Amino acid sequence: MKAGRTGTVAALAGALALSAFTAPTARAADTGITVSRVVVNGGKPIVVGTTEVKEPPVTFRVTLPPGYSTADPFAYDAEPFLYHGTTAAKGIDSGGLQMGIYTCYEKSDRIADCEGSLYVDPYYRLDSHNDATTWKIGFVGRLFEGDSHLVAEEYGTVSGSAQIRRYAKATVNAAPEPVAKGKPITVTGTLKRADWVKHAYTGVADASVRLQFRPRGTSSYTTVKTVRSSSTGALKATVTATLDGDWRWDFGGWSTTGGAVSSGDYVDVSGAGGLVREMHARHR
Repeated sequence: MKAGRTGTVAALAGALALSAFTAPTARAADTGITVSRVVVNGGKPIVVGTTEVKEPPVTFRVTLPPGYSTADPFAYDAEPFLYHGTTAAKGIDSGGLQMGIYTCYEKSDRIADCEGSLYVDPYYRLDSHNDATTWKIGFVGRLFEGDSHLVAEEYGTVSGSAQIRRYAKATVNAAPEPVAKGKPITVTGTLKRADWVKHAYTGVADASVRLQFRPRGTSSYTTVKTVRSSSTGALKATVTATLDGDWRWDFGGWSTTGGAVSSGDYVDVSGAGGLVREMHARHR
C-alpha cells in the first residue's frame, strides 16, 4: 500500500527540516530510524559526462522506531545519500549526492519500502577528478512531532557503496576506402573522457584499447590487435586488407572511467568478395 510519501511530501519535509536546523529544541541524537537494503543504480557504476544530469535509481527500506507510523509521512524523514569523506555528516556538507523525488510504500505500520533517484549534475556536483571513485552510502533521519517540529536528527551510515566514473567516448577512421586486397589499412581514432574540472572531453593517455573487425555479413567483432593511446588520446594501428567489413575501437574502462566503443567504419576491399563468399560457405 502506498505510504503517501511522494517527492512533494519529501521536499516539504526536507524544507521544514532545513528551517529547523537551528531550532534549540532539535537534538542531534539517535532517532531510532533504520535505513537498509540500499541499492544504487541496480548495483552498476554511475557513469557521468560533462553536462547531462544523471538520475540513477535508488531503492531502500525505512524502519521507524516505536511510536511512529509510516502512515504519517510528516512524522519522519529518512533518505540515503552518497558521500566520500570521513563521516556522513561532513560528507553531505562537502559535496554529497542527495535524492531527488522518491516514494515510499507501506509494508507494515513501521516499515516502508522506497524508490526514487539520485540527482547528479556534473557541472555543479562533480568538480574534481577525485570524485571518480567509490562513494559511501549515508542516510539522514529526522523525527517530527506536532506542527512539523523537529525533535531529533542523525546522520548515519549504510552498508554498501556506489561507484561514480567518468564517461568516455571513442572515434574511428579506417583508410584508404576502398583498398586493394593485401594492401595496408591504417585505422586511427581518439579516446576521450569527461573532465569535470574543465567541463570538456580530454584525451585519455596510455590506455589499452582493442582494435576490432567485423567481416561483412556477420554480427560479431573480433579483436585483431591491442594498442596504447598516445599522451593526447590518439589511437593508431596498421593492418592488412583481406575482407570487406567494419573496423572499430573498444576500450574496456577503468575503475574511474567508463568503457567506450566507437561506431564501426566500413572498408571495401577490392578483390575480397570471393573470400567473403568462401568464408560464409564454410560456416553453413
